[in-house]
Amino acid sequence: MYIFLVTALTANSQLSGVSSPDGKIRISVDTKASLTYTVTVDNKIAVQPSVIDIELTNGIKLSGRLSVLGANTRSVSDTIIPSVADKRSRIPDVFNEIVIAFNGFTVTFRAYNDGVAYRINTAFKDSIIIKKEKAVFNFTPNSTLIAPVVHKRNDEDVYHTSFEELYEHDLLDSFTKKDIMFSPVLIEEDNIKIGLTESDVLDYPGMFLKGTGAFSLEGDLAPYPAEEQLTVADYPENIVTKRAGYIARTKGERSLPWRVLMIARDDKELPGNDMVYRLASPSVLTDVSWIHPGKCTDEWIIGINLFNVPFKTGVNTASYKYYIDFAKRFGFDRIMMDAGWSDYKDLFKINPNINMDTLAAYAKLRGIKISMWTLAAALNRQLDSALKQFKKWGVDFIMTDFIDRDDQKTVEFYERIAKACADAKLMIMFHGAYPPKGFNRTFPNNITRESVLGSEYNIWSDKPSPGHDLTLPFTRMLAGPMDYEPGILDNATKEQFRPINEKVMSQGTRCHQLAMFVVYDNPLQIFSGNPSQGYLEPEFMELLGSIPTTWDETKILDGKAGSYIITARQKGNSWFIGGMTDWTPRDIDIKLDFIDNGAYELASCTDGINADRYASDYSLTERLAKKNDSIHIHLAPGGGFMLRLVKK
Repeated sequence: MYIFLVTALTANSQLSGVSSPDGKIRISVDTKASLTYTVTVDNKIAVQPSVIDIELTNGIKLSGRLSVLGANTRSVSDTIIPSVADKRSRIPDVFNEIVIAFNGFTVTFRAYNDGVAYRINTAFKDSIIIKKEKAVFNFTPNSTLIAPVVHKRNDEDVYHTSFEELYEHDLLDSFTKKDIMFSPVLIEEDNIKIGLTESDVLDYPGMFLKGTGAFSLEGDLAPYPAEEQLTVADYPENIVTKRAGYIARTKGERSLPWRVLMIARDDKELPGNDMVYRLASPSVLTDVSWIHPGKCTDEWIIGINLFNVPFKTGVNTASYKYYIDFAKRFGFDRIMMDAGWSDYKDLFKINPNINMDTLAAYAKLRGIKISMWTLAAALNRQLDSALKQFKKWGVDFIMTDFIDRDDQKTVEFYERIAKACADAKLMIMFHGAYPPKGFNRTFPNNITRESVLGSEYNIWSDKPSPGHDLTLPFTRMLAGPMDYEPGILDNATKEQFRPINEKVMSQGTRCHQLAMFVVYDNPLQIFSGNPSQGYLEPEFMELLGSIPTTWDETKILDGKAGSYIITARQKGNSWFIGGMTDWTPRDIDIKLDFIDNGAYELASCTDGINADRYASDYSLTERLAKKNDSIHIHLAPGGGFMLRLVKK
């Protein structure tokens, strides 16, 4: 339902702004000296007056054209049916909006019950070159920030990053201009939490943020690449050696990305927030019937270090047949053939130990799909021929890796690759990539992305700690699905953990790893554990294999960023509940007041009595449960749990 209202406004007037449908959040807009907005939540200022501006290379600025020509307001109450339901199958889209017109520009402000957003729109006849965009976000004194600060690489500028960092947590004014971070970030004010990110990033650079030494952040967009060079490395990628004096060349009439502030009174309100998806452009695909979410295996993290097998393991036909059999046995849809199946730089130089025709035929016989890793530079060069070859092998999902940029030219690469894959009816996942930020709505075949410090880091570091794992649902996950690749079956306490290549272990308990399949949004979850160990624990693997990857509804029952979370997800008549904690042991009680009446078969996987010393210890039990039952669970340090409720 749409309600439109046209409001006449005088030049240089202070605008009344717009409020959320429930009246608790308000955006107030001012054009006296510059274009600024203020956000109040529950009658308290949450975002101090913050500046919006844009400058073209011909000298035209929004701030130089602040005579208001008029404004349109509207109220919308609608429902979005997502092509891929990573949180819920029906998304309420309810907001109030004001669009303010200036000479050559309009600015749209939108207020939801769970956040606010704005975007600049340009209205010029000819194409334009955008020199810079100014996005200032001023918060209240003593606010804190949780953010992934980029660590600059040698011989590359700070805009080159794989978007995989730990999250720093400190007072906001401790972050200075040298601290460049990617979003989402989380600002914590007195009784207010604000997730700051963007949405609908198309034909435009992504927005980094930088500190100011005060209680504010400023947008920082990578300048356009003027010169590039392909690196000489095991995994070559294009780096920018010279940047232009502008951020984007684009058409004159268009909308720029949304600047998004998700607002919560409690941490637990954030992980279920889908504002970024709501704000993104609708799908450009008319037919999505060929997009099939599900579960996949991956062998790269464990180095194909299989055991109890009668063949020599490695990147070879026998090992991949083993993975296909494992996938079939435990309810997975596909396997990934990761880096090594071909020459990294040439997708047609197949590893001589692999017979792709044999594997393709075997996978088809077993009803399992094959998925392929690619190097982005190679895929870009061999795109058309490679996609045709993948289709011949029955591949329906590919990964492309080592992109590590989000300037305008790179964003155009994402769009071109996603479109080419859609034309070939292939799903794609980007690694070494910026977060989705709504791209997965516009191109639903881009079913997931990495942009997270995940399981692979266990190979060489102690970075993916339980505290890090518990930060992600309140930060990175706000921007869309993430490919963490959980499921490591060798688990360690804090004292026991060591990064060991090909004998990879995770920090925290087995149930901590299991819970990630419920807690983390990812329509195409990838299991990174050792299948040889999985075969020794069939009941555990059957439970893991039964977990859906798309959902009818998501409820965050409780949680605190960096500390713990309890997530309940509905699929049909079944519920799956996952919980995780940091290194602090916890006792929790879950009341089943959100399920329907009737009897449910409850399967529980909880930390074992000795999980505080032997982190792989777990307990599997089954019993009946019903609405309003209370379930008591103890979580070991770094622990977790998973409950499956199936209605009888």
